[in-house]
Amino acid sequence: MVLVIAEQRDGRLNRASWEAIAAAQQIAAATSTEVRVAIPGSGVQAVAGELAGAAVAEIVAVDAAPLAAYTADGYTAALQQAIAELAPAYVVLPHTYQTRDFAPKLAARLDRAIITDVTAVRQDAGRVVFSRPMFQGKLSAEVVPLGSAPHFATIQIGAYRADQVARGTAPAPIRTLAVAIDAGAIRQKPEAPFQEARQAVDLSQAERIVSVGRGIKEQTNIALAQQLAEALGAELAASRPICDAGWLPMERQVGSSGQTVAPKLYVALGISGAIQHLVGMKGSSTIVVINKDPDAPIFEVADYGIVGDLFEVVPALVAALKGQ
Repeated sequence: MVLVIAEQRDGRLNRASWEAIAAAQQIAAATSTEVRVAIPGSGVQAVAGELAGAAVAEIVAVDAAPLAAYTADGYTAALQQAIAELAPAYVVLPHTYQTRDFAPKLAARLDRAIITDVTAVRQDAGRVVFSRPMFQGKLSAEVVPLGSAPHFATIQIGAYRADQVARGTAPAPIRTLAVAIDAGAIRQKPEAPFQEARQAVDLSQAERIVSVGRGIKEQTNIALAQQLAEALGAELAASRPICDAGWLPMERQVGSSGQTVAPKLYVALGISGAIQHLVGMKGSSTIVVINKDPDAPIFEVADYGIVGDLFEVVPALVAALKGQ
């Protein structure tokens, strides 16, 4: 059995959980087994109901009062008990800030292997093989976990798409799994959720993104990209050189050293497409590229491309979107 650990915050499901379910369904198909989804927290019945739309065997609400606020100690204790009862062969999680905090601790507690930032899964000679990037995406390693089950894997955001999840013909059954957690054993004091900077934006949750690169030429021209972002209802992002120059804050950076995103729409303005940037956005559902260089590598991943001057194309797009 493949167990997905879904993620929620204040009753709101992190959409990366759907991507983890898509990966788990692929593993289950390769191993002729089933998928169950566990959702830890307190009062998570509504979120469990949302997850029940997936074609899975069961939704397990790991519900306990000490889990109301996330702590690594609390989640590790609760999920250790859930895994002991459910006995999965694989445990799949989205590769989020929260998962990166507790998943290694959980795997170490169980003395099991963990493969992080997985981008693909395949079957080879009866074994499940996981691919993950190395050296900022320049190489990809194929990893087969050794030792006893369960094996842990975290799925890179954007490696799978939420719309790849197989949906059930009827809602999956939901049950609550009671776990005993000693509140006194939780050593962390919950604080505000992690942010890279004040007023930081979590681009991984954005459905539309307009991103700028060196082709924007100077900082004052970013206002043009902002106009397009506002017309599309999108977040503004950038490649690393723009953030390194201080033209946009670092939390707006997309790429291997920034955020990994998978929006429904990604518009790239004046971005050439270095591998470090492509690693961070290639999972986008629809990629639109505007660049005057017809040989720019980013055109290789584009769904739609415009070879032209962004200073001519973007104002025309904004006017069209505003109906002018």
